[in-house]
Amino acid sequence: MTISSATPAVFFGAATSYAANCALGASVALRLVDTRDVRWVHHAIYIATCVLAGAAVSSALWGRPRRTARSAALALAPAAVPLAMIPYAGTHTPRHPLIALTAAPFFAAAAIRAGRS
Repeated sequence: MTISSATPAVFFGAATSYAANCALGASVALRLVDTRDVRWVHHAIYIATCVLAGAAVSSALWGRPRRTARSAALALAPAAVPLAMIPYAGTHTPRHPLIALTAAPFFAAAAIRAGRS
């Protein structure tokens, strides 16, 4: 994989990881899925989302085409705030999903911008 093809992939990976974690969290909240014995899965996907988002934002330095990478990185950077707040939001209050969902527009905008080359 070349750097130019890695740039959109890392943004799509971050957005996909974020969406998967939101879907899992919503499924647990709606009691469609029981993760009591594998609660670590939600945490592992959260960590993967943070790592992928960090890699995506860092593509502003190494991504090609540079203009696209920087534009997508700038769109995703504000998602760091809700991602950092999530561990402190509590899991059994409405705050947790609301804070998590505030990152959605940033992941979507970054994926759209990364797809434009």
